[in-house]
Amino acid sequence: MASSLGRPYRRLWLAYAVSSYGTWLGFGAFSFVAIRVLHAGAAEVAAISAAGLVVGALAALPLGPWAEFRRKRPVLIAMDLVRFGAQASIPAGYALGVLSIVQLVCVSIVLSAANIVFTAAGGAYLKALIDPADLVVANARFESTNWSASMVGPILGGAAVGLFGPVVTIAADAVSYLLSALSITSIGSGEPRATVARTGPVDRSQLAEGWRYLLRNQPLRRLFVNSVLVNGLIMAGEAPLAVLMLGQLGFRPWQYGLAFAVPCAGGLVGSRLARPLAARYGNDRMLRVFGVLRCCWPVGLVLVRSGGLGLIIVIAVELVLICCCSVFGPISASYRLRAVDSARITRVLAAWSVGGIATRAVLVAAWGVLAAVTSPRWALGAAGLLLLAVPLLFPIGATPEPATHTEPVTSTEPATHTEPATSTEPAPARPA
Repeated sequence: MASSLGRPYRRLWLAYAVSSYGTWLGFGAFSFVAIRVLHAGAAEVAAISAAGLVVGALAALPLGPWAEFRRKRPVLIAMDLVRFGAQASIPAGYALGVLSIVQLVCVSIVLSAANIVFTAAGGAYLKALIDPADLVVANARFESTNWSASMVGPILGGAAVGLFGPVVTIAADAVSYLLSALSITSIGSGEPRATVARTGPVDRSQLAEGWRYLLRNQPLRRLFVNSVLVNGLIMAGEAPLAVLMLGQLGFRPWQYGLAFAVPCAGGLVGSRLARPLAARYGNDRMLRVFGVLRCCWPVGLVLVRSGGLGLIIVIAVELVLICCCSVFGPISASYRLRAVDSARITRVLAAWSVGGIATRAVLVAAWGVLAAVTSPRWALGAAGLLLLAVPLLFPIGATPEPATHTEPVTSTEPATHTEPATSTEPAPARPA
């Protein structure tokens, strides 16, 4: 139960829930502002998204080590305030008549970098808040919250955009980050000393430490390569599927939205099943089983056709896919952190996020070219077949033993945390 995880966890969970619902409420509002307010074309809209992914990931590279050597709760609050300021600058620019595409690009970059740092620091902060036995349930609650927000948020956001306009919707999203910061602030000033590694300037060796640790640990490396390829290939198929459904097959926009809203229920089901399945059959077995199962379904999207049957095919494939991914997600989040000690968590998680974003950007771009050269259906088929091969080429190994090595703590800040820090394992603030 959530109450058994302690007050700090509940406040962190509340912060995550508020910002998640705000993010999904504002889903698509960026594009609406670019197209409807600034009259941007398709290339400009794509540039905003691409810049946010790539440049934001590059900007986050030095921020991971920077956050590693500082207390994590102030870092989380700072990232929430940065995201609030970035989002709030859009309605402010609109009100002053100075809003531009350049500003949207800059906001996209800042949000991307801040998201990476928040997720990485959140994992380190949560490490001392959650007992190892509660890792899966803690991650499952984040997973369930995310899928709940993804079901409700776009519907409410679409209505809000229609009633109040996209700029107001973005302002509401900005406020959600401010509320998240207030929730984290209410946790209290204490923080376990184990989450602080040391003070001092960030040098080049520290910048690469997360990557070195990630790539030298064989089980962690296998999970990393497997995860980034699977997530990237799933995302790579989204644009070809949209072109196929909305273009060649003539699905209406509401049908397209329905095809991806209904399957989100699978996320709620899967996240609820993760803990009992892991408890009954073991983390290792469920990780391998659902690591394979989540790769089996996307190839079925090549069968989509026009009409009601085609809509049912998309809903069924996406429903099972999301269910498998939401079982895999919480268990995977616990798995990958067993091999990471307290002194490196933020750097490893930041490296993981940067690697995943870069891989996704490359695969999305490549599949856009493939769909243009061949056809959207051929591109979907290629992504599905490669997904089937990923578990064979990059199998997930045995769960690593919990790391016991930690670097000496030389921070000059006093440890004022008053609750016993019983956990040695983290759960990320945002499930991957």
